[in-house]
Amino acid sequence: MATGWARDGAVQDQIDATIKAGVERARQGLPTGPSLERCEACDTEISAARRKAIPGVRLCVACQEERDAKQRNVAGYNRRGSKDSQLR
Repeated sequence: MATGWARDGAVQDQIDATIKAGVERARQGLPTGPSLERCEACDTEISAARRKAIPGVRLCVACQEERDAKQRNVAGYNRRGSKDSQLR
């Protein structure tokens, strides 16, 4: 099938690369080492269940949610670009 300048499978390769990069970014964000018993941000106790579920945890649930919300607000780089921007 003719797809213009891109070779067959190029779009799927871009999708695969985007997913692979996202998984790697998520893995890099996972905590390592021993879990803390107290949150490093607010010094509240981190429950035993949370420490068991997430080895290496360093923040309580509230502080982790706050940090995650701040990170979500940072725009990422879109490799594929938007179709509209390519047509302009």
